[in-house]
Amino acid sequence: MKYKKLRIALCLGLSCTIAHNTRAAASIELNAEPYKSQFTRISASGQQDTIGSDSTALVQVAFRKVPKKDLMGNVQVMDIPQLLDKNYSTFSLENLDAFILGYNGNIWGMSGYLVLVDGFPRDATNVMPTEIDQITVLKGVNAIALYGSRAAKGVVNITTKRGKAGGQQIKIRANGGMHAAISYPQYLGSAEYMSLYNEARQNDGLSPLYNAETIYQHAAGINPFRYPNIDYYASEYIKNHYNRYDATAEISGGNQRAQYYTNFGLWSEGSLLNFGEAKKNGGANRFSMRGNIDVKVNDLISLNVDAAASFYISKGVNADYWGAAATGRPHRFSPLIPIDMIEAGDSNSLVYVNNSNFVIDGKYLLGGSQLDQTNAFANIYAGGNTRYHNRQFQFNTGLNFDLKNILEGLVFKTNLAVDYQSNYNQSYNNNYAVYQVSWNTYDGKDLISGLTKYGDDRMSGVQNISGSNYRQTIGLNGSLNFTRTYDAKHHLSAILLANAFQIGTSGNYHKTSNANLGLQLGYNYSGKYYVDFSSAYSHSAKLPQGNRQALSPTLALAWRLSEEHFLADSKVVNDLRFSVSAGILNTDLDITDYYLYQGYYTYNEASWYSWNDGQLVHSFDRRRGDNPNMKFPKRKEFNINLEGGLFNNLITFSTSYFLNRMSGGLVQASTQYPMYFMTYWPVYSDLPYVNFNDDERRGVDFGINLNKHINQAYVSLGFNGMYYTTNAAKRDELYQYAYQNRTGKPLDAIWGLQHEGFYSSQTDIDNSPFSSFGEVKPGDIKYKDQNGDGTIDTRDEVYLGKAGFAGAPLTLGANLTVKWNNFTLFAAATGQFGAKALKNSSYFWVDGEDKYSVVVRNRWTESTKETATYPRLTTFNSDNNFRSSDFWLYKTDRINLSKVQLSYDFPKRMFHSKFIHELGIYANGANLLTIAKEKETMLLNVGQAPQTRFFNLGLKALF
Repeated sequence: MKYKKLRIALCLGLSCTIAHNTRAAASIELNAEPYKSQFTRISASGQQDTIGSDSTALVQVAFRKVPKKDLMGNVQVMDIPQLLDKNYSTFSLENLDAFILGYNGNIWGMSGYLVLVDGFPRDATNVMPTEIDQITVLKGVNAIALYGSRAAKGVVNITTKRGKAGGQQIKIRANGGMHAAISYPQYLGSAEYMSLYNEARQNDGLSPLYNAETIYQHAAGINPFRYPNIDYYASEYIKNHYNRYDATAEISGGNQRAQYYTNFGLWSEGSLLNFGEAKKNGGANRFSMRGNIDVKVNDLISLNVDAAASFYISKGVNADYWGAAATGRPHRFSPLIPIDMIEAGDSNSLVYVNNSNFVIDGKYLLGGSQLDQTNAFANIYAGGNTRYHNRQFQFNTGLNFDLKNILEGLVFKTNLAVDYQSNYNQSYNNNYAVYQVSWNTYDGKDLISGLTKYGDDRMSGVQNISGSNYRQTIGLNGSLNFTRTYDAKHHLSAILLANAFQIGTSGNYHKTSNANLGLQLGYNYSGKYYVDFSSAYSHSAKLPQGNRQALSPTLALAWRLSEEHFLADSKVVNDLRFSVSAGILNTDLDITDYYLYQGYYTYNEASWYSWNDGQLVHSFDRRRGDNPNMKFPKRKEFNINLEGGLFNNLITFSTSYFLNRMSGGLVQASTQYPMYFMTYWPVYSDLPYVNFNDDERRGVDFGINLNKHINQAYVSLGFNGMYYTTNAAKRDELYQYAYQNRTGKPLDAIWGLQHEGFYSSQTDIDNSPFSSFGEVKPGDIKYKDQNGDGTIDTRDEVYLGKAGFAGAPLTLGANLTVKWNNFTLFAAATGQFGAKALKNSSYFWVDGEDKYSVVVRNRWTESTKETATYPRLTTFNSDNNFRSSDFWLYKTDRINLSKVQLSYDFPKRMFHSKFIHELGIYANGANLLTIAKEKETMLLNVGQAPQTRFFNLGLKALF
């Protein structure tokens, strides 16, 4: 078979390749961004099948759709159906940072973005990727202004699929996958724990608790019931993987009058726990339905009716097993007691056996002790089971009136949404007895000579309902939209809208509300010069009367340089646009409560003894003052953007610089009022909340995409990233020493002490500054006296680094697509750099009666003082060692291979019948590889289920 290729230039600055097959068909491939590339097949009969979208494709932004090439205000978009064809995912926002510049789990480093699904606030977790048509990330203040106050930290707008005019299509997708645990915490066994606990007691001047014989028996494992050595992560309790399955059916179609789309989805997954009730009552199931209908009533009126429902059930047990695994010491007790080891003459113990409701596998009683009368093992074997139910129903409808008879291009739109969510726990709670064993040894054989019973067995059979919660969302908006082009050059747009939503939850008196008016005015001349004014007039009940409304104006300007004469004939630049936007957005997102503008007194928060009778006398305590002038905090922003395409879109790129300041953050500013406005004892404060604190963020995001045909292959490579810094620009603070000022430091700053190794001896301690954190001994951490006052205390804490609470300072993402014949290889990777964290979980901070992890093996002793990397062990509280300091600091720099998928689409010529039109199979893996210096720490979950890798096989078909 021979192919003949020739390159042509299309309008809009796109390039394409036509491959002509004289026996079959021709195909046109449009090069754009890797997740937006146009791929159109033209069959021999001339029919087209278009996947993706070009620069004229419509993108959902605030209350309207605009061509991609005309986007304003820093907006990024993803075509999800096209992405799913090569990258099947199980979560709507999965690996978004591998595709969207400026997104790092948050938008431009601002945590708390607003998630909208079909224009209303909803959970991203409650919409599956197969239901989604488009995800739009609105970053700049101009892009989000129309949404009002609660959109001040960016918007992720998810648009679900809709039907199209044409024949009915049925799409089926089925997947079977496996989650495999990446790593488990490593804790010491009984013998090693007991030996080191003895060492800890000796460090504290106490005698050893465990003798050598006892330690030997626990190590030997001859009788693990008498001398237990419990590994909570052993295969008898934990599986090495659990399965996940899902299936989706999509049905769509319609005609010019009405179109419909329906989606039915089902998924289920198991659990890692592998014993007792958890073995048969572990995992989760979800069933969902979605239906979207569009109807054109007549030439002037159209409407849509959308509904979705989901039913989620998570099955489990009445135990926090992972929490117990992080705290339960291995030698304490045996979870099970073998009945066959009871002495034949121990009639009392046999009575317990005969009367027990919980004889496990017909061979064991439940183990425990006086201090462990309830435990995770017994709870899972006999404590009953629980089910968490979550049900969500979503309904929205829209009505559009074309007012062209009044004014060409004028449309009135209104949308209403009513959502309900309810969740509750359904459980059977049993009481059970545990038994502590007394042992005897006869001729070297251990036998149970007695049992001490704690608790009683009771199975009520009563179903308990708890944790019931309810949420209702009501949203409504109406708008006059005007779009019109004059003389094929002057493009005008305008929106006048009213927008509101309210979210009520059980147990909360005040509802989460957003209400605003909006105005947008836009103009572009021949796609060359653009101007956009977008604004909101917002209302908030969190502010005092008179200050509850505020205007938020924004302005964006753009210039497409590639349309100018000096670039019009360029062989390098085929598209180049420069834009700038700025604005002020008033927001109540960071106002934590209602009535903060109002002072109040409390009753009974403090009490005093009277002089004569010793009786408590209750008091009224002032907590804050009044501030009738409280105003909205404001997001003030300026950003510029440059985007374009080179060499006929062989290379496309985009980059933005942003600077925003969240000003007027509320705080009780003690430095702004006389000191007598507040006392610590007795408790009194007349300090009002005032608009004072300022936060600043600035940075640059960037993305570049390369699209290239190499012989029979098509290669697309995308690379994006963001680097940003934060700054506490203004703070109410009064520290004795300037180095502790938060002003000028990152918003996510880590503060703590600087260490200087370990105390090497008592002489070293005597010659060092005094520690105010309790008694110290050789082997404890020594800290730097920053202020030279001879005492180590909190005044010696300094800035240690950025924590990356809203994302690492530098975030990188990459995606690769390689198509060859009917094979497609896809890979996505991400990287985070520049942030730090503290090793401060119970895995690292070990003292008192805590469980010991492997990190204590590198503890300080007299013999290891030159090489030790961990402080001495102690059975007391170690406030000196286990506090924020650079001793526990580590870098969180990492590179993740997030996804790899290999797909194969069977040739269409194989399907001659009308029953099946397309068929494809694929295999993928997620979270496959992490490259990091502190990889073990970052992949470790303590006190919760482990992180997993996911491997999946899938099938898709079109009927």
